[in-house]
Amino acid sequence: MSGDTITAQNRLAWAPGRAARELGFKRSEFDLAVQLGHIHTVPDEGGGGRRVPRGEVDRLRETEGFPDAFRDRLRTVGTRDAAAVMGVTPMRFTRLARLGLVVPVRFYVNRYRAVVWRYLADEVRQFAGDEKNTPLLRGRAPEVLRDQLATGLDLRARNWRGRHLGFLLRRADGPWEKAGALAALLDPVRIAELVDDPCELAHLNRFRPDPPVQGAPGSPAAQLAERIMTAEDADEIGRLRADLTRALEEARAHGPAPRPSPGPALRRVPGPAQPAPRPHRPEAGPPGQVPERQHGLLGWLRRRSR
Repeated sequence: MSGDTITAQNRLAWAPGRAARELGFKRSEFDLAVQLGHIHTVPDEGGGGRRVPRGEVDRLRETEGFPDAFRDRLRTVGTRDAAAVMGVTPMRFTRLARLGLVVPVRFYVNRYRAVVWRYLADEVRQFAGDEKNTPLLRGRAPEVLRDQLATGLDLRARNWRGRHLGFLLRRADGPWEKAGALAALLDPVRIAELVDDPCELAHLNRFRPDPPVQGAPGSPAAQLAERIMTAEDADEIGRLRADLTRALEEARAHGPAPRPSPGPALRRVPGPAQPAPRPHRPEAGPPGQVPERQHGLLGWLRRRSR
């Protein structure tokens, strides 16, 4: 694609920061809307990341109730506020979230290195308004749920991974990007078990998204975010491995991983001629000292002169 064509396309699309300003959103609100699929983005043909078509911005502006109604769909709440929306105690809400009945949409690591989960306020309201969920909000929880909680069940991280994977797959623009999205939730060791070709593994890792930014690389917060990003349950790992295997087959059929071109054949180049070895000469002693060999000759001459 020519540079003029790329420039023309860029004029019809905005970078995320510019699009957020045009819509009157904070960048965090805009990013969440993209993750949830409320805002459509396209790849930058020039390799500069994702962009937002200007037509998409116009479409959102014409939406009924924009921007307040749209922003309300993006509002997130923590455990305490979510419990208030449901009319339950924070402890009961946490149990519901651990059971996977409410799915977090975001998380962050606070200064005490504790994971703080965030939920869509709209989804919390919908759960509370559904009559089928009334027994879970009032009275004693069913015994089967209590037994699951007693075993330490906590599906918050797993459910977040499932939601995040959906975002990564929506953003994938090709088979290798899709494979990279699936690989993002697997431990590198498990990925290496499926991909034993170094060139293919390196190509796959190019499209393997990093965990959400949580502190400086290598910090405790970043390490915790990486653990949350990585699948742990055996059935979850098995499903991801199967999906990644199929995605890799599609990616290979679409286009194999690039390999380094073979270099020119090496030939032996003769080096410079080595100088002939110099004849050995006795090392000279200190000034005035006669070498041993000369000592012997002088003695013989003295004896002859007698």
